[in-house]
Amino acid sequence: MPRKGQAVLEAFIDALTWDEAVGQITRWGAARESRYVCICNVHSVVTTTSDVEFKIAVNNADMATPDGAPIAWALRQFGYASQERINGPDLMMKYLAEAERLGQTVFFYGSTDATLAKLRVALAKLFPGLRIGGTYSPPFRSLSLEEDEEIVEMINGSGSNVVFVGLGCPKQEKWMAEHRGRINAVMIGVGAAFDYHAGVIKRAPIWWQRNGLEWLYRLGSEPRRLFKRYMVTNTLFMVGFLRQFVIAKLPLGDA
Repeated sequence: MPRKGQAVLEAFIDALTWDEAVGQITRWGAARESRYVCICNVHSVVTTTSDVEFKIAVNNADMATPDGAPIAWALRQFGYASQERINGPDLMMKYLAEAERLGQTVFFYGSTDATLAKLRVALAKLFPGLRIGGTYSPPFRSLSLEEDEEIVEMINGSGSNVVFVGLGCPKQEKWMAEHRGRINAVMIGVGAAFDYHAGVIKRAPIWWQRNGLEWLYRLGSEPRRLFKRYMVTNTLFMVGFLRQFVIAKLPLGDA
């Protein structure tokens, strides 16, 4: 599927539907192609302006979806009028339904052992026929080359078609970029999705999600941890995007 989309700040974001996103991941997974998918919110695109390694990881991704209402809105301003928000937790659920139907195998990498155990229980109730190839909670330190190779062999040996990566931004994107070509599966960085679906963190009610206010709900739940991230990065995003949009609309030669 030819990619279509738009750079938002310094991150190329794909313009695509839910069916296109899930369908492409399913096809790549069936062939066990080594690919990776970035789920990009405001924090992600702002980080591309200050972290070169992260910027390269996002722009080399095989798919980068518009997570966060502002990113989907930005794509709509550039001509993709029907663009929806393609977020990590929902993408994970939509793909898992297809994986159960098609018999594809999944692996979960990241978070804690306790969360992964709860996630297994929750998913067994929702998708009783889902094949889980394994889970792994990496230590909170850099892995040795030997440890990393053992993990790669474990994931590949599980026969998994898709690996969900829950390390948080920007760590998960860099990890996926480093492991493309080594892990024979589609890697998808889903941030806090493990915590949501395991019931460790309560997700915003549907009305908040549909109206682009999930970030505000999270801010209210964890104000001390998230205040800087949302207030500062949201401001930087709006300033940067407005500048980008104005320049894009100027006649040639005036920029």
